[in-house]
Amino acid sequence: MADDPAPPRGPVARLATGLALAGGATLLATALLTTYSVVQRWITRQPVPGDFELVSLGAGLSVMGFLAYGTAMRSNILVDSFSGWLPRRVNEVVDAFWMLVWAAVAAVLAERLFVGARETWRSGTTTMVLGLPTWWAIGLGALAFAATALAALYWVLRFLRGRG
Repeated sequence: MADDPAPPRGPVARLATGLALAGGATLLATALLTTYSVVQRWITRQPVPGDFELVSLGAGLSVMGFLAYGTAMRSNILVDSFSGWLPRRVNEVVDAFWMLVWAAVAAVLAERLFVGARETWRSGTTTMVLGLPTWWAIGLGALAFAATALAALYWVLRFLRGRG
């Protein structure tokens, strides 16, 4: 659309893009691991040990890696059936409100994941089969949600300035 605002630039946009690229690479690696494990199971009847652990970690990190980019590009789900008829400025205030709600949710999730990462590091929690520590994955999830909150706050400020 011609009325769509330009995508954000700057450190928040670069962080979101980096996380999305890392999420894509992780998703690709997860898909390749799954394929290799299935072929190995078919040929030798033995899967890659701990494949389900690696796939669950990789898939979760991939999804979280995409959240900040989706928020920064405003490609998240928007429902405007109620507000589509309102003046542009009113729509921007409504969008700012909901983006602020999303920022708050993402910030709370980031904080809780940070606490979880710290606790799993302290307790030495590991995966069941491979014995991999899990604190780093939870910490990366905290980073992804913190970046998502920053991207949402970027849009809140932009909407409130009338540049949405």
